[in-house]
Amino acid sequence: MEKEIALELRNITKRFGSKVVANKNVNLTVYKNEILSLLGENGSGKTTLMNMISGIYFPDEGEILVNGEPAVIASPKDAYNYKIGMIHQHFKLVETFSAAENIILGNGEPYKLKNVNSRVREIASKYGFDIDPGKKIHEMSVSEKQTVEIIKALYRGADILILDEPTAVLTPQEIEKLFGVLRRMKEDGKAVIIITHKLNEVLEISDRVAILRKGEYIGTVETAETDEKQLTEMMVGKKVDLKIERVKIEKKKPLLEIRDLTVKSDAGNIAINNVSFYIRGGEILGVAGIAGCGQKELCEAIAGLRRPESGHIMHKGESIVGLPAREIIKKGISMSFIPEDRLGMGLAPSFSMTDNMMLKTYNEGITPFVNRKSARQRAAALIEKLGIVTPSTETPVRRLSGGNVQKILVGREIESGPNVIVTAYPVRGLDINSSYTIYDILNEQKKKDVGILFVGEDLDVMLALCDKIMVLCHGEVMGVVHASKTTKEELGLMMTGSLDLKQEKEYGKAKDSNLTDEQWNEADENSEEKEGEQ
Repeated sequence: MEKEIALELRNITKRFGSKVVANKNVNLTVYKNEILSLLGENGSGKTTLMNMISGIYFPDEGEILVNGEPAVIASPKDAYNYKIGMIHQHFKLVETFSAAENIILGNGEPYKLKNVNSRVREIASKYGFDIDPGKKIHEMSVSEKQTVEIIKALYRGADILILDEPTAVLTPQEIEKLFGVLRRMKEDGKAVIIITHKLNEVLEISDRVAILRKGEYIGTVETAETDEKQLTEMMVGKKVDLKIERVKIEKKKPLLEIRDLTVKSDAGNIAINNVSFYIRGGEILGVAGIAGCGQKELCEAIAGLRRPESGHIMHKGESIVGLPAREIIKKGISMSFIPEDRLGMGLAPSFSMTDNMMLKTYNEGITPFVNRKSARQRAAALIEKLGIVTPSTETPVRRLSGGNVQKILVGREIESGPNVIVTAYPVRGLDINSSYTIYDILNEQKKKDVGILFVGEDLDVMLALCDKIMVLCHGEVMGVVHASKTTKEELGLMMTGSLDLKQEKEYGKAKDSNLTDEQWNEADENSEEKEGEQ
């Protein structure tokens, strides 16, 4: 049976200025009743291409055909008229409105909320969503918010759906539920396009995979006839080693100890509640949890950007709790912080890469003059090492793709030579090649006896990279487990609070910072035996 074409792109080209060609002569076909994954490195033009389909950008050359007919898509409203809906990674929802109010918002038609609620429940029942139309957005989990966005597109009649990194912050159980919904949408005749960097998910959910490289279309392969190695080589253009090494380091005394820490959120709620753990030098401690479970507040408290309500933060036995970041630096403690909000907190968007390299060192020394030459050299070295795509070291970072911005932030923080690294989602938005570069860099730091707190969202990566994983749920520790002795399913249950591995004698709680190396090793071995008994 011949497949029916839902969407076709012919020779699509998009330029930004005279030098940047985001897409060049891209040809792509999407069929009804299929799930197509779109892969490519950072800066390969994936999001730009999808933004042209969804009406955010307009192509400079080429044409778009919907159901075999030429389509002019000059705005998101035009896209909806062609029954195209895009679910962005960062949701476009009004927090104080209910699900139903957000779904109907901007529809431009008179409505009765009772009828909207009924229609929402009808859509939810058809595709397997779980949603309360009257629930406020600010009361929802990330998964529920995503559901609202998808139903909003379906409510407006979308037959072609584009999802940008839809699994980025979901638990394994939530991902499986989403995939079930997408399969039902496919069976209903929808065409689904997924932008993602997670190759294992690509192989699980998609029918075909299309690859872009440096803005150009490389090809499309049948998912059943490919593997991670081939897809990576098509994306990068060369062979890439996809193995994450868990470096074995001789156990050291704890470098960073957190005792009974309680931290409030910006809204004044308890975000971290009586949390205790430690990180050894030469150890990567992963932190897993659903978005909003307190990871952000925990990282900011350790980095000196948020004052705890109570508890202790000890660095080599010395308390740094409540000290601002500059005071921590004055004590000679070299701590690097890679925040979740890379442009809001990590970098100055309007500054160049050179100037952003100088942010942590601009006031060093007694001279009022700054050494931009040294900063420019360090920026150039990072461009070479991490493959950062930028016109020059003097280009404002806000003009770069999200992945390249992330590389600059990670590179700058690690380049400063820390002995503690606190990092939240360091590979978010990065392609697989760049991600593995970051994993290698973190392992290099681990070999230098750096203690690393790694907040991540890809459980497969955390299981391969981290030595231990601490799971948070609603600001509380559900347990700390050795990565080699747990599973994604167990971590997912802990993330949702369905499994609590805490015992009377909490694993990870530092009792005495003056223990000898031998005593710390014995305590760690006892904790491993204890986990084996659970």
